[in-house]
Amino acid sequence: MNLGLTDKVVLITGAAGHAGSIGETMLQALADEGAIPAIIDRNARGFGYVENLKDRGIDAHFAQTDVTDPVQIEKSVNEIIDKYGRIDVVINNVGVNDGAGLDASYEEFMQSLKLNLVSYFLVVKHALPKLIESKGNILNIGSKVALTGQGGTSGYAAAKGGVLALTREWANDLIKHEIRVNALIIAESWTPAYDNWIKTLPNPEETLAGIRKTIPYQGRMTRPEEISDSALFLISERSGHTTGQYVFVDGGYVHLDRALLGQQEEAQSISEA
Repeated sequence: MNLGLTDKVVLITGAAGHAGSIGETMLQALADEGAIPAIIDRNARGFGYVENLKDRGIDAHFAQTDVTDPVQIEKSVNEIIDKYGRIDVVINNVGVNDGAGLDASYEEFMQSLKLNLVSYFLVVKHALPKLIESKGNILNIGSKVALTGQGGTSGYAAAKGGVLALTREWANDLIKHEIRVNALIIAESWTPAYDNWIKTLPNPEETLAGIRKTIPYQGRMTRPEEISDSALFLISERSGHTTGQYVFVDGGYVHLDRALLGQQEEAQSISEA
């Protein structure tokens, strides 16, 4: 589908993760749609991604950035503006469930907020003049933890709750500039980081099977490609009258009746009979 993203400068944070991560998957999808990805990430892997895109004839830029550092964020956003002269979309994709719980120090809690929430504010703050010029839009990547909690991750939960609040606040604040702001909320998604985490547990296969059973739709984890497809739709003009919305790509994890889980197992048994 042509989403009309050709030559749009899309500033995306957290897109230099491992191949198959949500950010990297969105990066490749943006390139496939003809957009110009401008990546902000701390991992030097982003240089290789950009070189690979340029080898395909696709314009892209990487600004290596520690997004917990306000000075680096401002410098990197200005670097992108200096190169392209505009910003059409911001995708705030940074997110690390860092386990900063009630036993964490003040410094650890604040670091979690800086990474997972404050970075969102600063990227938008510095990109805003160009977003106003382009009448662009903002997509914040959220997490079900903001709504369900998880236990043991106060910093991440507080940050992701703040991301949802900022989404609605900015949608109100920026409507006069015709800037749309939405959040895409994910739950259990199979990524390289998730794979690495599950392998650290005593019974990884058993644990993974249990997690899958908690997902009402098809009893499986969300694929990064499904998240990416929804993200690109939301930043495109195909979604041109959608703002202030929380869009869930989670297989019904947050909202559907848990009674469905038993029905899912019954349907699976019938299909295997």
